[in-house]
Amino acid sequence: MNAAKVMVVEDEEPLCVLLKYNLEAEGYHVEVINRGDEAEIRLQESVPDLLVLDWMVPAVSGIELCRRLRARSETERLPIIMLTARGEESDRVRGLSTGADDYLVKPFSTPEFIARVRALLRRAKPEVLSSVLTVGDIVLDREAHRVYRRKNEIRLGPTEFRLLEFLMQHPGRVFSRSQLLDNVWGETIYIDERTVDVHVGRLRKAVNTGRMPDVIRTIRGAGYAIKDD
Repeated sequence: MNAAKVMVVEDEEPLCVLLKYNLEAEGYHVEVINRGDEAEIRLQESVPDLLVLDWMVPAVSGIELCRRLRARSETERLPIIMLTARGEESDRVRGLSTGADDYLVKPFSTPEFIARVRALLRRAKPEVLSSVLTVGDIVLDREAHRVYRRKNEIRLGPTEFRLLEFLMQHPGRVFSRSQLLDNVWGETIYIDERTVDVHVGRLRKAVNTGRMPDVIRTIRGAGYAIKDD
């Protein structure tokens, strides 16, 4: 299955880095552009699966670029998420009436942003998202919210499910406790990193029932990973 292509049009460099990192961590191909006029030219050359568009980018504003994209047959159905510091209802109405499919007001949490991207892609481009993840003998069904190992269902709490889902999206990759906190719990939630150890322990106990081999790797001083073999 080909990964979805996401274009980010944003001129705030720290936010660009954050969005690019988290989108790529989800497995998407990401292109970042800082100006509206450059984005318009690039979109004439290649149309992504989803566009993340800031309202106030230089040269051509995001709201104007959105209007122009909706007037072109090649991009009239392009899924667009608008990012803005404007939170008034009239601004949201204007953004959505111009053609944006979704709207996020800064500052927003990374998990919420990723959830919005995933939901919009699932509606507009279902072929680029897989609802079922498989790593080794573990199968995770996102839509049914169920997990199986060797066809036996595993009961997980909501946090352990999100933790397993995130690890299974990146088999073999090691994540530190702080990275897991940011991506599973969210950057706006302040909890001790030792909480990660507790939930990893619960997840390990649930998926490694009986004499099944341990699929959760603990890398001393680095973090955790799920085995990819």
